[in-house]
Amino acid sequence: MALDQGTSSSRAIIYDSAGQSVAVAQADIDLVFPQDGWVEQDPEQLWQSILAVGRQAIAESGLVPTDIAAIGITNQRETTLLWDRATGDCVYNAVVWQDRRGAERCVAMANETLADGRAVDAVISEATGLIIDPYFSSTKLAWLLDNVEGARQAATNAQLCFGTVDSYLIWRLSNGRRHVTDATNASRTQLFDINTQTWSAELLAYFDIPNTLLPEVLDSAADFAIADTEWFGAPIPITGVAGDQQSALIGQACFAPGMSKSTYGTGCFAMTNTGQQRPRSNQRLLATVSYRLRGQTTYALEGSIFVAGVAIKWLRDQLNLIADAAETQAAFERCNGDAQGVFVVPAFTGLGAPHWQPSVRGLITGLTLDSNRDQVITATLQSVVLQTQELLQAMAQDGASVETLRIDGGMVVNDALCQCLADILNVQVQRPVDVETTARGAAILAALGCGQLVDLTDAANSWQLDQTFSPQMSAERRQQLLDGYARAVIQAMAS
Repeated sequence: MALDQGTSSSRAIIYDSAGQSVAVAQADIDLVFPQDGWVEQDPEQLWQSILAVGRQAIAESGLVPTDIAAIGITNQRETTLLWDRATGDCVYNAVVWQDRRGAERCVAMANETLADGRAVDAVISEATGLIIDPYFSSTKLAWLLDNVEGARQAATNAQLCFGTVDSYLIWRLSNGRRHVTDATNASRTQLFDINTQTWSAELLAYFDIPNTLLPEVLDSAADFAIADTEWFGAPIPITGVAGDQQSALIGQACFAPGMSKSTYGTGCFAMTNTGQQRPRSNQRLLATVSYRLRGQTTYALEGSIFVAGVAIKWLRDQLNLIADAAETQAAFERCNGDAQGVFVVPAFTGLGAPHWQPSVRGLITGLTLDSNRDQVITATLQSVVLQTQELLQAMAQDGASVETLRIDGGMVVNDALCQCLADILNVQVQRPVDVETTARGAAILAALGCGQLVDLTDAANSWQLDQTFSPQMSAERRQQLLDGYARAVIQAMAS
């Protein structure tokens, strides 16, 4: 059973031994926006939603709980929780990966040095593969310790636990017996040295974070814990864990260096497997752990876009331009993919890679009296693609050119979006039969961890292609769109 705790929803999927889905359950998750740029979630809702979907999936599968061989967990990354060791109660809401409250501190960090004179940004880059940005867990955790009453003292007294969502769920499922995470999630905290695969003592000291807060870091397929009988009706081992984007890479069977995937969920994340060679980017992309198995680390080069599917939700919930996400394909087709010069820069919580500008906000440009609903919808869809093109261009400049891109996530059921990706990216785009590859990756890790899969070759053989989309757009039209979007981004950053 894969438990997928994402930003917008929690999902449970049960797979049979052939890798076929036999039951799916899903529950939506609320986001809280206390201030501009702040994004939070109720930890109890995260926990209760995972319990609810897990129980529902088991009930609908026709299986009994003892039929479940293992649990795999995948989760929204960087989201930060701090809880009491004795009670399991969080001292504050979960601070979500999209949250930008650390932006001011990040500005200061960019000009700071350690005691030995090394620049903080260089130390972070070398140790963690990341850059200075409020996206990561470090500044979120530091904010909690500094701003929640009593948190700093309780942390000093070893009374609190820090964790990303996976670690929090494992703690709850094991009734506080296990405080663990995996290497992929640890690599997104900005506190973990991806070269030595250990927590970085100098970064913990820099952020003033006691090491007693930290979980033990395990391989991505390992004996994480046993989910107690009270939760799902039987004691079930948790044997696989990975952050959602790494889990999608695994679910897409991108196991060979050079293989790439892009996931279209709340945000968009493009990732290229670089094998056992840790990448070093000159284009402000991220080096990260794609998975760690049997003590051997595989790395990836990643580009992160903060807004993808959430822009479609914005069209629906805030602008009331659509009643359902499925309407976007019809709108795109009615205007033949031509937004007539309208561009959307969906920087609702800042711009991610390769710009990393947390203070930039969204922009719609090129509007005229002739502009209509369909054109705004089309421009919003195209913005997701145009952001992806920026990532792939940066990857190419870093020596990791993408020639075939495997795509997944809820948005890619939209054929118009898939064709638009092929056209603007000018690459072959492959959509698998199972677009919920994030959950599939967690199931693969769990199967590896409990011995039902021998190795990654078995997992690769279960990947199935649904459709390949090939470029059809003229080079002239493609360049017009790229130039227009580049001008819109410059406008957004200047405003």
